[in-house]
Amino acid sequence: MTDASSPTAFQRLWLSETIRLREEHAGPLEDAEANRLARAEHGDLATRIQQRALLLARRDGQWQALLHWLQGARLAGLLLALLALFSGAGLAFAALGDGRQPVNVFWALGSLLGLDLLMLFGWLIGLLLTRDHPGALGRLWLWLSDKLARDASTAHLAPALLLMLQRQRLTRWGLGLLSNGLWTLAMLAALGTALLLLATRRYGFVWETTILGGDSFIAMTQAIGALPALLGFSLPDVALIRASGDAAIASEVARQSWAGWLVGVLLVYGLLPRLLLTLLCLWRWLSGKAALRLALDLPGYDLLRQRLQPDSERLGVCDLAPATLHQPQAGANPQAGCGALLLGLELDERRSWPPLQLPSGVADAGVVDSREQRRQLLEQLTRFPPERLVIACDPQRSPDRGSLALLGELARCAAATRIWLLSPAPGASLDSARLADWHQALDRLGLQHGDSAPLNWLESGHD
Repeated sequence: MTDASSPTAFQRLWLSETIRLREEHAGPLEDAEANRLARAEHGDLATRIQQRALLLARRDGQWQALLHWLQGARLAGLLLALLALFSGAGLAFAALGDGRQPVNVFWALGSLLGLDLLMLFGWLIGLLLTRDHPGALGRLWLWLSDKLARDASTAHLAPALLLMLQRQRLTRWGLGLLSNGLWTLAMLAALGTALLLLATRRYGFVWETTILGGDSFIAMTQAIGALPALLGFSLPDVALIRASGDAAIASEVARQSWAGWLVGVLLVYGLLPRLLLTLLCLWRWLSGKAALRLALDLPGYDLLRQRLQPDSERLGVCDLAPATLHQPQAGANPQAGCGALLLGLELDERRSWPPLQLPSGVADAGVVDSREQRRQLLEQLTRFPPERLVIACDPQRSPDRGSLALLGELARCAAATRIWLLSPAPGASLDSARLADWHQALDRLGLQHGDSAPLNWLESGHD
């Protein structure tokens, strides 16, 4: 499985399209933190859109769902490959039988190549005359992939993939690679099984007709066998073909001549065209995939331009509230931080700050109250993450959703974070129920907390 921390360029484009479709159907997502981190990438708009999509996908489960979908797609491809192999072997058994009865050469040829050539012509007509469409095998593979993924977050993944590929006309080549690859396996299995049967059983060959003349079969046999004969396969002569119309000839030369003709025709008209088309589809798929880019003119991406490449920073409400809110989450910055930082979050003005003499090496970020102060602090911590961060909170205030979301964002900017629940301000009493709410909320976030000043930890990294 692909490493969850390093998506490929194709997967980044896929996630961007998935998030765009999700926002198109469910409304804008809560993306303040993702936009801030994407702006810190200092790349072009497409790079920032992809980084934003990756952050939102990791937060809301689409990235893990994509990995599950890819697992299901590989398993679905394996099941179809096994089906193709068994089907090819079955075609050979049906065409040659058990050797007790003579093999009707044209009936065997129809059994081996009839369905393959019919599906091949249908695919070529679809390639020339119609727009990109999944086709029967493509729809079956997509359906199996969704069923085997078993993840509710995969709802937009398959539609996003098809839309992204259709813009570059890649659907026909990707699913053509799947279809022709499966038929190549089927023809390979049919050829191998036919060779095995011909090597281990004795077959006689005849042709039969009621309304056609023998000359027609002679001409048809030689015309079909002309191209394989150029590759060294045997071609029955006129006398042998005419004699085989009466009964199966018992001579070894006759059996070997008909067997070589049948194998050559199967190779040249069954296996080789499918193999060449598979290689063609693979080449077009790889070259087209390398040329994939985000369609920045789409409305969903155009709306992100001002947020990810702003001419000037704007305050206030930028988007409507999303239909569903994500649960606040904490975490830690995987990059090694530097230094220690103490800050207060929405503290009572009657409190003096900082409340204690800070040790050397510990910086004071002051008290954060306004939206602008939050934005500036998050921008600074994104560029210069601290190694240790202590956030002082007033447990007399309710642990509302906005404060908990901010705590989670701040924690993800530092290598390690602790919450300091301050004692009541002078003249105030502590509400035990509200303090219990803080404990429960911080436990859900996974943040370590306490009511004593963790200054020793802040200064030295241990208690």
